[in-house]
Amino acid sequence: MTSLSTLAEACEAANAFISRCNEHGSTDGFEQFALDLFAFQFEQNEAYANFCRSEKRTPETVTHWEAIPAVPTRAFKSLDLTVLPESARTAVFHSSGTTQANRSRHHHNPATLSVYEASLWHWYSEHMVDETAGRLLFLFPQPSEAAESSLAHMMGTLAKRLAKRENRFVADAQWRIDGRAAVDFLHDATTQNEPVTVLGTAFSFVHFHDFMAGEQLELRLPAGSAAMETGGYKGRSRDVAKPELHRAIAERLGIRPERILCEYGMCELSSQAYDGKLGQANPAPRLFRFPPWARARVVSPETLDEIAPGQAGLLEITDLANVGSALCILTEDLAKRHEDGFELLGRAELAESRGCSLMNLNHV
Repeated sequence: MTSLSTLAEACEAANAFISRCNEHGSTDGFEQFALDLFAFQFEQNEAYANFCRSEKRTPETVTHWEAIPAVPTRAFKSLDLTVLPESARTAVFHSSGTTQANRSRHHHNPATLSVYEASLWHWYSEHMVDETAGRLLFLFPQPSEAAESSLAHMMGTLAKRLAKRENRFVADAQWRIDGRAAVDFLHDATTQNEPVTVLGTAFSFVHFHDFMAGEQLELRLPAGSAAMETGGYKGRSRDVAKPELHRAIAERLGIRPERILCEYGMCELSSQAYDGKLGQANPAPRLFRFPPWARARVVSPETLDEIAPGQAGLLEITDLANVGSALCILTEDLAKRHEDGFELLGRAELAESRGCSLMNLNHV
């Protein structure tokens, strides 16, 4: 029987664990909290419980956090993997996609969003905030115009946390960039010698680069400026290899290459990983790291067992901030395992693997 009886208790415990990790650097209690949260989610979510039973793993049989069943991200497309009753679902994040049918759903209420926001802020500030205080340019729509986007919500949360820093959102509800507004904002910051952090998806940076190229514009942003790039292309622009994209950001905006960082996250998770830290050397290969309350494993697609360092497999994430859904997620991203992080290799072309159990899930 889990020690967590209500979602409020689970969220309070998650926030307390995140605070301890952030303040003291201690991860003591990770495994016990993971097992308690697993038991709570098993009890409160029939779809998740049925998945776990199909994997022949339940709170009675699982004794280590690594053995908690990992839900494939594709399951979020067809199932309500949430402990929240329908009446309590005040927000929902959808994955990006071309149709509603192939988009994941991650439900939230104010309590689970408080955990999500605590997780994202602590790790963002650890990696993307340094002694340089400057402006923020978001190549995103306003959160109110993209309420189902976890990324837009993330950017809105950062804008509130950094409310003393001037900011501008320059995309509309269809994620179209207002290139002129973005350039004017950056030009003014340059004139005032105020560093800027530019945050955007990969496809947004491509669109902004194309606008600047079409206008034959280049900027040299003040020293201390930075960029955070996240996400893929999803058919919203041409695909550009990451080194080429980062060169374009450096050349068009004058941001030093070592101050261009990548963020990794997804709507099914509540924590994010970064591939570097401002103000520190980020040698190649750039390795992603999650916060202490989330742990990444690279597993074999065939057996779902963790593979040896240096080998490639599927990325699996156990995220203790994922209080209201499923704490362990099996992604469709290929990664190479390293001792102190993981290297992203791209998307996997998956067949119906043994670990997905979708035949069972579809009949829940």
